[in-house]
Amino acid sequence: MSGHSKWAQIKRKKAVTDAKRGAVFAKIAKEIMVAARLGGPDPDHNFRLRFAIEKAKANLVPANNIQRAIEKGSGQALGEGNIEEIIYEGYGPGGIGIMVLCTTDNKNRTVQDLRSYFTKCGGKLAESGAVSWMFSKCGEIKLPANLSKSQEKLYELAINAGASDIDLSEGENPIVITSPDELEKVQKNISSQNIKVEEIQLTFRPKEHVQVTDTNIAKSLISLMEAIEEHDDVQNVFSNFNIADDVLKEEMKH
Repeated sequence: MSGHSKWAQIKRKKAVTDAKRGAVFAKIAKEIMVAARLGGPDPDHNFRLRFAIEKAKANLVPANNIQRAIEKGSGQALGEGNIEEIIYEGYGPGGIGIMVLCTTDNKNRTVQDLRSYFTKCGGKLAESGAVSWMFSKCGEIKLPANLSKSQEKLYELAINAGASDIDLSEGENPIVITSPDELEKVQKNISSQNIKVEEIQLTFRPKEHVQVTDTNIAKSLISLMEAIEEHDDVQNVFSNFNIADDVLKEEMKH
């Protein structure tokens, strides 16, 4: 979408990252625990766990941390509590739709923190279903940035692998879009073409984007998204806003 900037691109420009390696380890450990609890401890028979482990290794999480998370999630070892996966929905400033994917052992703590973030930035948490209708649940497969194929060849690759579409607007990495149920099959088909997949995830993609042209709303939105992503219980955040380039440039000065 020319002339617009999605949150993923804004995040890269603002360098919103987990500064502490320990925070990264903790978030990935929770992801592994949920995957192991839902699908069992064997990554060969648990697609989600297999990719959570690959993500952990890519982030240099020690092997013993990975194993401990698998054991806790599958009930083989005592953990700090039952980790649950929960999706919270809310409206940001300007009525922007936001969905927050969390893994937590204390729902009360998580929801209280998120409510305070939304309120402070001029938004509010919403009831389940109030925002999710604005999004489509799908699978995403991130391909290498240096993949030497034309746009036409990339589309051909995605469709032949069984994908529904490919997104070439998210920076350098092509993103293959699938239905949630087809994610594993499409990944295998792509990998069979000797293409190493960089990242794979279930995600919520907005059906339509809302253009933000007000600098104050843009500033509040970015502050809210950053605060949410920095929370230890938050795995991912999805939103339906775009910020016009001139507004974004103004915000980046601050």
